[in-house]
Amino acid sequence: MNPDPSPSLSPPGLPVALDHAVSFRAGGRVVTGGAPWGVALLKEAALPHLTALRRAGRTGLTPGTAVARALARRLLDRGLAHPVPPSRPGPHPVTVVVPAFGRPAELHRCLASLRGLPVVVVDDGSPDPGPVRAAASAHGARVLRHEVNRGPAAARNTGLAVVRTPLVAFVDSDCRPEEGWLDLLIPCFDDPKVAAVAPRVVPAVRSRGRGALARYEAARSALDLGREPALVRPGARVGFVPTAALVVRTDALRDAAFDEELRLGEDVDLVWRLHDRGRHVRYEPRARVAHTPRLGPWEWARRRHEYGTSAAALAERHPGRLAPARPSAWNLLTLACVVGGRPRAAAASALLTAGLLRRRLSGTPAATGLSASVVAQGLIADTAALGLALRREWWPLGLLCLARAPRDRTARAATAAMLAPVVAEWVTHGHGLDLPRWTALRCLDDLCYGTGVTASAWRHRSPAPLLPKVSLPFLRGDGRRRP
Repeated sequence: MNPDPSPSLSPPGLPVALDHAVSFRAGGRVVTGGAPWGVALLKEAALPHLTALRRAGRTGLTPGTAVARALARRLLDRGLAHPVPPSRPGPHPVTVVVPAFGRPAELHRCLASLRGLPVVVVDDGSPDPGPVRAAASAHGARVLRHEVNRGPAAARNTGLAVVRTPLVAFVDSDCRPEEGWLDLLIPCFDDPKVAAVAPRVVPAVRSRGRGALARYEAARSALDLGREPALVRPGARVGFVPTAALVVRTDALRDAAFDEELRLGEDVDLVWRLHDRGRHVRYEPRARVAHTPRLGPWEWARRRHEYGTSAAALAERHPGRLAPARPSAWNLLTLACVVGGRPRAAAASALLTAGLLRRRLSGTPAATGLSASVVAQGLIADTAALGLALRREWWPLGLLCLARAPRDRTARAATAAMLAPVVAEWVTHGHGLDLPRWTALRCLDDLCYGTGVTASAWRHRSPAPLLPKVSLPFLRGDGRRRP
């Protein structure tokens, strides 16, 4: 890892590829996408290099000139492109920290997958420490112990304190990295801005021949963030990565270790604090880690509920970032007209919104078509976000809408907003489940998480994780950026 220290250029020799969701208009002059989503206007000098990147596709290319590297740097910083370095065989300068609480059989499998690496097992107050120590000894791992259970954040910090390598990997005891995972993750640190890289965490279940819950988990595990790479930051498609498996620069954690007051959500907090320090966190799904899911119905539901209980504490530490929905006021007006059965007023509202955006994009090529497209996408996204909030954080209101749907127009519209995205997910991710069971499990998943959010809001006496954040965009300023 010997990157070029220039902050305005991508590292020499680092191949990059455009994000799969990037789209272009006006001959490539206007780019939409990124993390978070936005509109960018390219300079003329960048167009030949962008054309080469578009032709390269997912394999990417290595920028060779200063102009190409400057463009690559800006695309990487906005999430419009991702590094695609080739696999690099070890040995790697990394120590693995494994927090453990009982479950010695899982720990055995985890440590077997980490053979050849220096490993520190932190026994976080297991009632019977013998089996944990025996598992660690069998695989040559060092053992540290908490006499009382202090939580995964404290266990990771205890392990971190004895790490002397430039990189540290945190791997939960119920996870098993696949062969070559570090060979794919370590090259991402050639970019000096990258502080952490996460692999794809996939459930170790087979969807075929198993029960409905196993097939649902295989299709939609809470830890599986999908097949596409991403720049991880608040408000982006991938807003955080789990620390079930995460590789981090050791020096990036010296002043930003895990918050030990958080029993859950410590991974979200860490990622967002790294972002606030100007560091990048990347998701690299080419590297995979298998995870043993909890498939007992009660255990599964309780775990989803527990995930939600971190919301209020995170909202206190990161004000505004836990809003369940962030609709535009203009889109709310349009949707209200649709629900109220006033199509002409809805069309007028949408045209007004597009006109305001068109004025803000004045001078941008193809601004009229771009404005209409952005407004349409925004309406769909805000409708889906409101539907998700009704299934999760606003679940009492969502249940009321379901009950009143047969006799109330507004309730029917809300029900459609809740269920249409679920049906769309089933079409692409159903994994052999029939629609009724998929819908029931998806809604139960959201309901369990939502009850956790409301419970945390009640305990903290804070409505913050339940409140939407309504914006009033397009009124001033120039929203364009120029990579």
